[in-house]
Amino acid sequence: MNIIAVGLSHKTAPVEIREKLSIPEEKIEQAIARLCSYPHIQEAAILSTCNRLEIYLAVLSAEQAILEVTHFLSEHSKLSTQELNAHLFTLLQQDAVMHLMQVASGLDSLVMGEGQILAQVKHAYKLGQQHNGIKQILNQLFKQSLTVAKKVRTETSIGIGAISISAAAVELAQVKMKDLSAYRVAIVGAGKMSRLLVQHLLSKGARRISIINRSIERAQELASQFSEAQLQCYLISNMMTVIAASDLVFTSTASTEPLLDRAKVEMILGPNQPLMLFDISVPRNVHADINELAHVQVFNVDDLKAVVMQNHESRRQAAMEAQKLIVKEVEAFRVWLRSLEAVSTISCLREKVESIREQELEKAMLRLGSEFGKKHQEVIEALTKGIVNKILHEPMVQLRTQKDLEAQRLAVCTLQMLFNLDTEFQNRSISKTTTIVTTTKTITTI
Repeated sequence: MNIIAVGLSHKTAPVEIREKLSIPEEKIEQAIARLCSYPHIQEAAILSTCNRLEIYLAVLSAEQAILEVTHFLSEHSKLSTQELNAHLFTLLQQDAVMHLMQVASGLDSLVMGEGQILAQVKHAYKLGQQHNGIKQILNQLFKQSLTVAKKVRTETSIGIGAISISAAAVELAQVKMKDLSAYRVAIVGAGKMSRLLVQHLLSKGARRISIINRSIERAQELASQFSEAQLQCYLISNMMTVIAASDLVFTSTASTEPLLDRAKVEMILGPNQPLMLFDISVPRNVHADINELAHVQVFNVDDLKAVVMQNHESRRQAAMEAQKLIVKEVEAFRVWLRSLEAVSTISCLREKVESIREQELEKAMLRLGSEFGKKHQEVIEALTKGIVNKILHEPMVQLRTQKDLEAQRLAVCTLQMLFNLDTEFQNRSISKTTTIVTTTKTITTI
């Protein structure tokens, strides 16, 4: 059985291509059923997010299955195979296994270490099980991927530390103020950076947030994206009044001139009234002369960049630690996948030996005659079963736990030949390495 991953992500395709291949949740069942209807695909799971569409498959023939899944994606997206091949990646066996583990751990995310992807992989796993796409092989793959992702989260610092300016501003505010829920927050601006500020502030516990913007409609549109919070919206003409009633102010506008300076801020603040300003705009929205006010602190982009760079380096180191955990888990999965051969051979051997035992026991019972009591028959039945179990036990344990995969493979082949076992593995050529060249990568099996 082969494992393949076919898909695209923010690394290989622009958003206009990703949009066409996205599969909404209500269509996942239909998509899995379609994939599993192809003759060479046995199992299928779909991971569809805003940044990626990845299809994981357990297949009989990798070459044929790649053609089948490419046909499916072309059919779904209405893009030609040629258009798709410019953006698709195809991974086989340990490359596919490692990729899913890296994705679940946040190593392949747009923002390295982000935690949302783990929940998305869990959901893809759940949907795959629910819609009968995930069976033995992919079940084990997703289980181990989620396990290693949790290890990465708990044993490394991959998710710690902001690595965007907006996140760094909120992180610094939390360091300075501790409990953000106790403070009044104002955000000047209603663009993308302001949206990220709201998102990070809410995640850190802030609840009293005001949005100030030149267009009240734009501010209200931003507020509507966070229906779980009650954000207040104000026009820029009310800016100084709102700031006067705030403890923390974040500025993020496209203004080419400072919106706040010492004279304006000094006029609205009471005696010894503290205020903390985070200016994430370039050009700056906050004039440098505000620093002259004793109870006002100002942090600009340069201050925040230092936080971001420090966290980037921390996550890079954590990613190296995470990769070591993933490599171990990939090897563990590889051993498990190969052990399936041994499990089938063990089952066939046990069935054959049991069949011989029953035949010989029946002959012995006939020779002993009807006078031989039932109690004695049960004793002999138990005796022969015990002998078989004891003879098979040690070889079976050794075969099942053999770490040397080549030695295990040779042992399996030897058993099949010596006992003339009729298994699906008897006629299967077990090659050590198979190389498939796709339009995007050269990929190698385990």
